[in-house]
Amino acid sequence: MANALARWKCPASENSWKKLPIGTIIINKSITGQSIMEATSLQTTTPVSAKEVSRPALRTVFRILVAWGLSNKEQIKLLGNPPKSTFYRWKQGESVVLSQDTLERLSYIFGIYSALQLLLPRPDAADGWIKKPNAAPLFGGRSALARMLSGQVADLYIVRQYLDAQRGGWA
Repeated sequence: MANALARWKCPASENSWKKLPIGTIIINKSITGQSIMEATSLQTTTPVSAKEVSRPALRTVFRILVAWGLSNKEQIKLLGNPPKSTFYRWKQGESVVLSQDTLERLSYIFGIYSALQLLLPRPDAADGWIKKPNAAPLFGGRSALARMLSGQVADLYIVRQYLDAQRGGWA
């Protein structure tokens, strides 16, 4: 993926900084007594296609699902109920182009895994958390896995959001 570093400069008294893209870093500099704002933004100039990310994403997600100790049936459910033949082709590493829905599911699974690794530094604790009953109102005494296996992508999002909030991130 190619990235371009975009830069803008304007006198600090102007309000043109309000038109900068979200994620822009603004630095206020003083040059010979005149205040200058410099804004830097890292912008993607070359989009990444689903074809480019599908195979490595599947390889990674299957490693996570194995670490979590999930059965094939549970894996199929988390991945959006693809036909069994498709699921097994994915597991064998065949070159595929995943749908946006499947890529979104994988993204949430990656985020859940990552958050667990940060919250619970012992791999066995992090990997086991999703199967343990949880007293948080969100889970109602059930495990996070039970919530995630509802089949709805929104439930993956909710578990991801819960974990991000637990580690002090945005919820």
